Amino acid sequence: MSTIAAISTGRAPGGIGVVRISGEDAIKIGDKIFSSFGGKKLCEIDGYSALYGKAHDEESDIDTVVALLFRAPKSYTGEDVVEISCHGGLFVTDKVLKAAFEAGAVPAEAGEFTKRAFLNGKMDLTSAESVMNVISAQGEQAEKIALGVLEGRLFKEIKGITDKLVYDLALLSAWVDYPYEEIEDLSANNLGDHIEYSINSLEKLIKDFSTGQIIMEGVDTAIVGCPNVGKSTLMNLLSGTEKSIVTEIAGTTRDIVEDTVNVGGITLRLADTAGVRETDDLVESIGVDRAVKRLEKAELVLAVFDASRELNDSDRRLIELCKGKKAIGIINKTDLDKNHLNNEIENNFSQTVFISAKKGTGKDDLAKAVEELLGTADFDTSAVAVVNERQCECCKKALEALKDAENALSLGLTMDAVTVCLDSAIENLMVLTGEKATELVVNEIFAQFCVGK
Repeated sequence: MSTIAAISTGRAPGGIGVVRISGEDAIKIGDKIFSSFGGKKLCEIDGYSALYGKAHDEESDIDTVVALLFRAPKSYTGEDVVEISCHGGLFVTDKVLKAAFEAGAVPAEAGEFTKRAFLNGKMDLTSAESVMNVISAQGEQAEKIALGVLEGRLFKEIKGITDKLVYDLALLSAWVDYPYEEIEDLSANNLGDHIEYSINSLEKLIKDFSTGQIIMEGVDTAIVGCPNVGKSTLMNLLSGTEKSIVTEIAGTTRDIVEDTVNVGGITLRLADTAGVRETDDLVESIGVDRAVKRLEKAELVLAVFDASRELNDSDRRLIELCKGKKAIGIINKTDLDKNHLNNEIENNFSQTVFISAKKGTGKDDLAKAVEELLGTADFDTSAVAVVNERQCECCKKALEALKDAENALSLGLTMDAVTVCLDSAIENLMVLTGEKATELVVNEIFAQFCVGK
């Protein structure tokens, strides 16, 4: 296998830039492009050691750096690894990387370091997948879920289920092949209990998947309402910046303004839309049409109403558009003296929040309403979770096979039929953990990683 190299820090100026080299010739390549001030070579030191010196190419010195050595198999990839930490300018890190290529390394593919860690048995496939989830986490809850999977919680749960089923399958197979031999008894009742336990465990993982996805990936959210109800002020309050233009002139917002914020530990991909109303203004009418379309496709709707006036026909049209959607009724401008807190709003939304976007009050109540509506309020981020569609699909296929096995037992079918079902369930669970994943699946997973990880 070739020795690979890549920049493993972000592609932006920073204090430190890291060039990672992994493979059989990593130490040899490291010694070609690094010279320590004390004269020691990387090949002369133990793993988990560092040397201070200079990185250079064949022509000149590049930068003062620290070179870290990790010897196989005690490294991230399971191979010899050299990490050169230089000053974090893009030019400098690129030049150190180029020197590594000239010394014999080849460019790492997307996710290739983590892929090698998986192939070398340093982590299971679920943990490997979660590396990018940790990197991309935009909130504390998402980071906790991803870290739990990275630490092996999902693997241990699935492995526990798989081991029980493999043991049962072994006894069944032995009984089918050698019916007259003295083999440990596995009664239908015991087998049924084992299958039921596995079914319950997988059903919980599948049930919690959608809520976990909301926390991990965030929610497309539309802020909608009539003109001048305070949509843009709410957008600015949630984003913490003057993202949207706010004026007293109705129809100021004519196109969709977007931002990503964290509310109640959940990432909301916000879209501040044009005020919904009948208008003869061609440009504004286009903005209204876009607002309605954004509302229709949004996963969460923040419907804003003006507490200082009675509801009008446009407000009622908005209420109708929100029916069947996950929507929160937000009664804004509660700081004004004149308040018409119409029961019509509370009766049409499962969650209603009273705020003053201008004064910044009610934000915590909105966060609680978002959590309750999306079902994340009581979600245990320390619990076992599946974090992507591939893992969930494997669970669903295994669950289907186990239910077929349960049905075969209840109908009194031959143990051969139960054996086939158990074998299918085990196959899908082992695909989930990576023990039986095809090369195509593995390549597809790591192709989604960034280069350098």
